[in-house]
Amino acid sequence: MTSAPPNHFLLTPFFLDALEPSLRRLGGRGWDTNMPTMPSGNQMARLAVLHRQLAGLVAASVGRAERPVSIAGDCCTTIGVLAGLQRAGLEPILVWLDAHGDFNTHQTTLSGFLGGMPLAMITGRGDPAMGESVGLRPLADGDVLLSDARDLDPPERRLLESSGVRHLQNPSDIPGELSADRPIYVHLDLDILDPSDAPAMKYSVPGGPALESLVALGERLRDTGRLAAVSVTTWDLLSDQDRHTERSCLSVLHALTGP
Repeated sequence: MTSAPPNHFLLTPFFLDALEPSLRRLGGRGWDTNMPTMPSGNQMARLAVLHRQLAGLVAASVGRAERPVSIAGDCCTTIGVLAGLQRAGLEPILVWLDAHGDFNTHQTTLSGFLGGMPLAMITGRGDPAMGESVGLRPLADGDVLLSDARDLDPPERRLLESSGVRHLQNPSDIPGELSADRPIYVHLDLDILDPSDAPAMKYSVPGGPALESLVALGERLRDTGRLAAVSVTTWDLLSDQDRHTERSCLSVLHALTGP
């Protein structure tokens, strides 16, 4: 096992293109905060600015032999993170941990919610504008491991089943599916947690893996020595009055990155 690079934390205190002030308290000493001057105009133009800056921060972090750890309010920031890794010369396997598939397109979505589309965009499906804005090269389906994705829209499920994305319902099966020589990028949407462990979520879904199993998975992925980057979609800080959800979420994050 090779020695792990030091973590470098990147905070994007936004939900899509809207500032999310509650996330600011998560930042710490030495963190980079991704807060570019946002233009007026449509949502995609604003997101392009936000994700381009994030991609630059990620690439700079890798260039300093650090592991970027991105904390943000939605899953679309994965596009900036992955583009930054590619810019730095890394071609990772993507492990996507989420209660949802995020594999909708504008043709399959039942809600129109952009935050339910980034994994489809990363694999070259749907609207290419967000990926093109940061120079993202789409990943091959076989380079994506999705788990547990227990909440899928019916058209989204059909699209996923027709794809080559590896959908593993049990996250514990992930280590056995990883190649031995590729860097790993883990995206963790914390709503994957069972609501009994993490009730303060904007898009909570019944069921899900237990906290202890996700902590064990995080430690196994970290122990590969090939964890190149981590991104996290946060819990609902405003409704987490007793910080029970925060404690659960941070235990999974620390398993991946070290405390």
